[in-house]
Amino acid sequence: MIKRKGKQVRPMFVFLTAKMLGEITPKTYDAATLVELLHTATLVHDDVVDDANERRGHFSVNALWKNKIAVLVGDYMLSKILLLSLEKNNPDLLEVVARSVKEMSEGELLQIEKAKLLDITEEIYFDVIRKKTASLIATCCESAALSVDRKDIRQTMKQFGEYVGIAFQIKDDIFDYGTPDKIGKPTGLDIRERKLTLPIIYTLNNSTPEVRKELINILKNKNDQSKSIQRAVELVNKWGGIKYSYEIMLEYAKKALNLIDNLPENEAKNSLKLLVNYTMNREN
Repeated sequence: MIKRKGKQVRPMFVFLTAKMLGEITPKTYDAATLVELLHTATLVHDDVVDDANERRGHFSVNALWKNKIAVLVGDYMLSKILLLSLEKNNPDLLEVVARSVKEMSEGELLQIEKAKLLDITEEIYFDVIRKKTASLIATCCESAALSVDRKDIRQTMKQFGEYVGIAFQIKDDIFDYGTPDKIGKPTGLDIRERKLTLPIIYTLNNSTPEVRKELINILKNKNDQSKSIQRAVELVNKWGGIKYSYEIMLEYAKKALNLIDNLPENEAKNSLKLLVNYTMNREN
């Protein structure tokens, strides 16, 4: 699982943030290791929760060795985070990472609860993604600041990471429906799992009662039918759900970049800006 490396975006946020604020230290490497281990552990656990058979183009741990082994592997990785933090005498990093684990778990539980009831509002949606996705990227940036002894700016960098993380998740949600100018072939995964993401929340709140009723019926009763999923995507696009989500995503990216606007210019800062833009424009 560890050898099958993903894009490793989160460690990149650690290194670029640290380099922007100072000189990379051994503690920066510790921080990058902790966040990537945590991310990998959550992926193993997520595959159990979602009953997913693939991860990064290969069979998932649970597909190969069943849920019991997968849960234990994820737990093992979390225990390594605890031990590495203690061995390297990084209690401040451990505090930041532990808070992230707590918030990610809360976000996942809240999303599962609301998926059953189909009563999620835009406010709850942002609470879910702030905890479930944005908290880890916030941890990357905050721990990077701590690693170069810049406690004075840790909260700013934490907020920066949170804004980027929210934009990152909205981008993921848009993938399920296409883009404002190109619907393409939607994956329909969120619809299949009855997840109310920003595109569909907006549509439910800004369409006619008839459209709202049809969408809810698809989510409740036809979320496993390809034709119905395509119909839901068409409705979300027609009523501006994708366009609205895209605009909100760009707003959060802009808010993030504004937070570092006054920091001294250097190569790492420019690269960090490019990384933020990449999260908005990536194709997968």
